[in-house]
Amino acid sequence: MNNTEVIKKSLANRYKKERRFQMMGRLAVLTGFAFLVILMTDIITKSLPAFTLYYVKLDVNYSAQTLGVSETAEAEELAKGNFRKLTRDAIYDLFPEVKKRADRKALAKLVSNEAEFQVQKALLADPTMLDTTTPTWVLVDDDVDAYLKSRSDTARTSDKQIAWLETLESDGRLEKRFNWIFFENGDSREPEIAGIRGAAMGSLFTVVVCLLVSFPIGVLAAVYLEEFAPRNRWIDLVEININNLAAVPSIVFGLLGLAVFINFFGMPRSAPVVGGLVLALMTLPTIIISSRSAIKAVPPSIREAALGVGASKMQTVFQHVVPLAMPGILTGTIIGMAQALGETAPLLMIGMVAFIVDVPQGFTDSATVLPIQIYLWADSPERTFVAKTSAAIVVLLVFLVCMNAIAVFLRKKFEKSW
Repeated sequence: MNNTEVIKKSLANRYKKERRFQMMGRLAVLTGFAFLVILMTDIITKSLPAFTLYYVKLDVNYSAQTLGVSETAEAEELAKGNFRKLTRDAIYDLFPEVKKRADRKALAKLVSNEAEFQVQKALLADPTMLDTTTPTWVLVDDDVDAYLKSRSDTARTSDKQIAWLETLESDGRLEKRFNWIFFENGDSREPEIAGIRGAAMGSLFTVVVCLLVSFPIGVLAAVYLEEFAPRNRWIDLVEININNLAAVPSIVFGLLGLAVFINFFGMPRSAPVVGGLVLALMTLPTIIISSRSAIKAVPPSIREAALGVGASKMQTVFQHVVPLAMPGILTGTIIGMAQALGETAPLLMIGMVAFIVDVPQGFTDSATVLPIQIYLWADSPERTFVAKTSAAIVVLLVFLVCMNAIAVFLRKKFEKSW
């Protein structure tokens, strides 16, 4: 066999290996994409029921006698009325043939425990309804809501309740509406009125604290290490430790925050200010590393030109180098913030796993965050929290995608080619 044939055979084998490698690469990409599609399809499918709620129309007799108030009662007295009896009487009046105590109890369970507060809110909004019979829409119970959405035999509704629901539906007394409560309320033990607003506000306050602490410190540290720090073994040790901190498990930062911010400084548990400080410690290595890379990417000619026209080292760095590196710095910062937004473990260690009903109004109020809210709902025994969990995951993913899209936009818009 001559050299030409040997070379041709060798080339054929090399091309065959290359094609095989490309095929394996495509297969790996398609497999990853398929798993992503399956995951997203599963999450979105499970989340859809959480974005709607069923309401039932009751003809409520706002009787002053039933409420136990005077006919000229003011708002303060009206608020103390017996709205539970008012609501139950309204649902009983729709089915006067139901007489047995057990059946009436099952009938009352068609409406949510929140219904009495909705009736109360309606009367307080319009006190002229006192001693009148007015149609009022109230929430159905979470098990009833689950049945109406799935029409499944596995739902926790009895045959009698299903028959009553069919009657209500044929009378046009059932209506499905968009679930604004999910975005307006905080957490609750009642699945039908549980919302993500408290967790979303907690996440917002926590990320703001994280950004205000980590961004200036991270950028200044990167500028010093890249432009001003002398090249010696101490600086090398600092750089090595920064790179190592980027790989430290996040729960370690939670333990550090528990020991330093809560136990030593006595800061409040479950507060966004503490959560933000803990996440800032975790995010600092990411911001420093990305900022150094952006600063290093600025051509030396920029520095030389500035120094050549008489600018000082400080002026060169902060008036020329940092502005040109800012797109890369912002990109790294936004990605770091997105990572912080999705963290759970460090916040568990500082008590942000508590059940918080009220929406936080400030940085020191007790709060939780979206990832922990998802964790709490996923651990709940109530079946209807499954949809809430998936819906909260969708909302969190939307936030993360938006933050990453902003990072890509900033890089594309302001990045310069040297």
